[in-house]
Amino acid sequence: MDLDEFRSGLDAWLDEHHDELVATSHDPGDLAADMAHLSKVKRMTFDAGWMRWGWPERVGGLGGSTLFRAYLGEALTGRGLVEPGVYSMTEVLAPTMIDHAHPDVAAEMVPKLLRGEETWCQGFSEPDTGSNLGALACRAVRDGDVWRVTGQKVWTSLAQHSQRCVLLVRTGTTEDAHRGITALFVDMDSPGIVVRPIVTMHGREEFCEVFFDDVVVPVERMLGPEGNGWTVAMELLPFERSTALWHRGAYLHERLDTLLATAEPGALSASEVGAAWAKLFAFRARSRMTQHRMASGDKLGPETSVDKILLGTAEQTIFDLVADGLAEDVVLGDDAESVRWRSEFLYSRAATIYGGSSEIQRNIVARRLLDLGADR
Repeated sequence: MDLDEFRSGLDAWLDEHHDELVATSHDPGDLAADMAHLSKVKRMTFDAGWMRWGWPERVGGLGGSTLFRAYLGEALTGRGLVEPGVYSMTEVLAPTMIDHAHPDVAAEMVPKLLRGEETWCQGFSEPDTGSNLGALACRAVRDGDVWRVTGQKVWTSLAQHSQRCVLLVRTGTTEDAHRGITALFVDMDSPGIVVRPIVTMHGREEFCEVFFDDVVVPVERMLGPEGNGWTVAMELLPFERSTALWHRGAYLHERLDTLLATAEPGALSASEVGAAWAKLFAFRARSRMTQHRMASGDKLGPETSVDKILLGTAEQTIFDLVADGLAEDVVLGDDAESVRWRSEFLYSRAATIYGGSSEIQRNIVARRLLDLGADR
């Protein structure tokens, strides 16, 4: 199957099943409803075969180009059938499992994620480390054929809805820095795990604190060898800034179209609208190139920080335009659409923070792409 055939077949299937795929709840604060709906959409697209294209056969896929996955997410988010932040975690964590887990573990677990039977989360950030993963302190101690994990993570998206966690732990000394980090695949129902959701300013419990108290993880659940966690993280983050961002770009495109159709005539200046479109298309052009690089087998790396910078700038510009064009609705409206615009505007304030702040991304560009030297 080529991409054009995939597109036309998928679009026809989505048109046919639209009423089944559309969400019945539109409350932006109801994350549980969003997660239940996401599971339904993933199950339907998996069972129909669309979700399986672009993934290796050894993990239940049908093979083919990764562009199939990019277009599936684009179609689902662009039609408003799924919210990109919860949908695109699959694009971040499934490749990590495929590349680093024991083949038997990947073959068992990845189909569950693709079909929506499970949700996974990513345990990286800690209260005292922020974006500095090399300083993480959550520790795992080897005890025969298991690891015993003790420590804390924070800003762990969807942890309260997750069955598994890709977790970075320190297995060496702090002096070992990057070399002392190991990646584990942890069952979230293990004894000793406590999850505490955090309510964000846009009204969702999307992030969580996660506490680990002598949590037992089998050694065969390591992702790669002991001490390989930094490599796992560095290979995971470009996935977070590639197809996942492409999906978000499709969602932003739909929201900008909706804004222009909703705002009163004269409420938006032509120059501001032009600036928003220019920034969105700059991001989408860059992200499209990233999708084709990945599809051709290129290894993604620090250059995806450019994608993240462009995405954050475009998202905030679009929702600044929302605040100008729909100011009364965004601030005072209590109907469902106004509540949604308000929630999205508030969430957009984090666009230059989530997934690695713009300041960190610019440092990466300066040091690793432009060779401007280390931080002082």
